[in-house]
Amino acid sequence: MPLDLDLRHVISPAVRDLIELANLDDFDRARDQITRLRGCTRPINLVGQTTTRNATTGETIRSYSTSDEPTGRLLTTCGNRRTSRCPACSRTYAADTYHLVRAGLCGGKDVSETVRTHPRVFLTLTAPSFGPVHNRPTTKDGKPHPCRCGDHHPEEAPELGTPLTPRTYDYTGAVLWNAHAGALWARFTLNLRRALAAHFRITQKDMKHLLRVSFAKVAEYQKRGLVHFHAVVRIDGPDGHTSAPPAWAGVDDLTYAIATAVRRTGLTVTSDTVGDQEMRWGAMLDVQEISALGDGELTDAAVAGYVAKYATKSAEDSGTVDRSLVCRTCSGRGTIGRRVKDLCPDCEGTRQAEPLRDLPVHQHVRQMIRTAWDLGGLPEFADLKLCKWAHMLGFRGHFSTKSRAYSTTLGALRDVRRAWRLAQADFARTRASHPTPGPDTVLVTESSWAYLASGYRPGEELLAAQTRHEIDQTRADKERAKTEGEVWQ
Repeated sequence: MPLDLDLRHVISPAVRDLIELANLDDFDRARDQITRLRGCTRPINLVGQTTTRNATTGETIRSYSTSDEPTGRLLTTCGNRRTSRCPACSRTYAADTYHLVRAGLCGGKDVSETVRTHPRVFLTLTAPSFGPVHNRPTTKDGKPHPCRCGDHHPEEAPELGTPLTPRTYDYTGAVLWNAHAGALWARFTLNLRRALAAHFRITQKDMKHLLRVSFAKVAEYQKRGLVHFHAVVRIDGPDGHTSAPPAWAGVDDLTYAIATAVRRTGLTVTSDTVGDQEMRWGAMLDVQEISALGDGELTDAAVAGYVAKYATKSAEDSGTVDRSLVCRTCSGRGTIGRRVKDLCPDCEGTRQAEPLRDLPVHQHVRQMIRTAWDLGGLPEFADLKLCKWAHMLGFRGHFSTKSRAYSTTLGALRDVRRAWRLAQADFARTRASHPTPGPDTVLVTESSWAYLASGYRPGEELLAAQTRHEIDQTRADKERAKTEGEVWQ
């Protein structure tokens, strides 16, 4: 006698949803969407349509609508650069940053190879000291020295970067320095141009017709929770990377101007509550020439790799969290309602999405977060939005920036990738009735898109996990083959 069993309570929701996807009319298309995301952890769900027409004849060249998709929506990558949020998209961001920086070092991406003959250095600017911290000092020959506390800390010791005496550590100065680090960099670039003009004994107006300074920089968090900057700084002709600098401008001149600009750069933060704070760069200044022939320690590829690696890091590398701590329900106000203001039911008036005391972080990091939150409540620091950026320990600047004429742009690199994907897309039905437009054809595109949601369906998450596994396995096989090849050599 056959048994009529209902196994829906046995099968997990993800498996049930995957079975529903498999029963769709075009399951291959649904799976292809997920594979194309290359393991994105939280894709953007869009609904809409786009149509490309010949501007002269009005003929439809290409059309697309999410109503034709088996799931009724289009999945696109989240584009998050944080490795902690989306490893797949962060790898893409790192690759784009690598090509952007490398193009400004040795050419490519519409940048001439002659750019590698321009004077250029790799610059590191650090934060000042706000109190002694646990570290791993070494001598010039690499021999380890004991920390000030008397111990030899291992590389992954949790106390590294934390204050030796927390009670005397200047947490207020540290948070305010992070908050003004971007402004300090902007003043440094201005002073660098002034220092170069004074060094060459010309006016800044005349220097614009002779040369310009180009740069690409990234921010990185130290273990003590303070940002420092790595940058490629280059002297170009007046038109940027497309023009050669004067023969009398060299690396020594650039190095001298950088040291001068660092000494002259500073800003004062005024406050009646915590007192005035003088913001300056730290004493650790590192300026190294980038080798043009690849025979030095700092080659084009090595520097581009350094910058790309730093570009995908974030505050989480210093031990903090990767999410905002402001209550979303009340937007950090603590109350809801316009006329009659009631206490926010989610944060109960604290304005915090979660209690700071319960954060899974080190006490040093928690104190920096708490300091940023307290300073954010002061009227004189309202423009710094320290509560919003408390999880970033006060830093609210861009992690990766460049001057206008350094090289190509991230947008241009993404446009090239988008055009390549468009050329590879399956438009068999439209191509069957419409020929490929010629190079002189003017195209007009009309689009209408709307945000639907973020993330996968439960069944799609299983397919995405399989895609991530296959990508990681392929990468591991390549690394193993490379290692074995080096051993045989």
